[in-house]
Amino acid sequence: MTIPTAVVSEGEWNAKREALLVKEKQLTRARDALAAERRRLPMVRVENDYRFEGPEGNVSLLELFEGRRQLIVYRFFLDPGMQIASYPEDGCPGCTMFADNLPNLTHLNARDTTMVFVSAGSQDAIRHYRKRMGWDVPWYTTLDEFSADFDVPEYWGVNVFLREGEQIYRSYFASGRGAEDLSSVWGLLDITPYGRQEEWQDAPDGVPQDPTGSWVRRHDQYSAEELAGGRTSV
Repeated sequence: MTIPTAVVSEGEWNAKREALLVKEKQLTRARDALAAERRRLPMVRVENDYRFEGPEGNVSLLELFEGRRQLIVYRFFLDPGMQIASYPEDGCPGCTMFADNLPNLTHLNARDTTMVFVSAGSQDAIRHYRKRMGWDVPWYTTLDEFSADFDVPEYWGVNVFLREGEQIYRSYFASGRGAEDLSSVWGLLDITPYGRQEEWQDAPDGVPQDPTGSWVRRHDQYSAEELAGGRTSV
């Protein structure tokens, strides 16, 4: 196999690597600035009472939060009539790859954030596919116009919501390549209104801010209180 770049001395490699590191740090700072701007996006009040079917029966959009303040909804393309996969046996291959790369969602829960999948497919199809893939992400069937109303009538996309009591607000949306970097705890937190909730981040007044890294645990070491959500209102 051909080596795709030049082979140089260690000294020259270090010089090139340090020059690249300058640009990488610039990108990191630019990404932080973009996340800070995203946290300041205005929000839209959600007026409709959207309904979903889950393993335990019908639930509302509010119930998808599971008591936490923030909700990330990934619209997973597992739908009757889909052309890019064989329903009900197979889900969208791109969605499947996204899901395969998700972090342990316990870490999101510890930041007052819930993540769920929604699809138009039946709970039977969802249950079988989730078992086949070895996932445990909460996954619901849409029962109304939720996907169409939030810009994902088919295929996939990510919507983010914040609740204040029982009032829900839509804060962010991404689809296509805009969501490529979201299969990590950090990438997912960065699209929420609260962000990582660490004191280093540039955030609006009132956003919870903890000492950097102070909340990080092994996923089986978070307390029940940390995972339950419902932090003090902004």
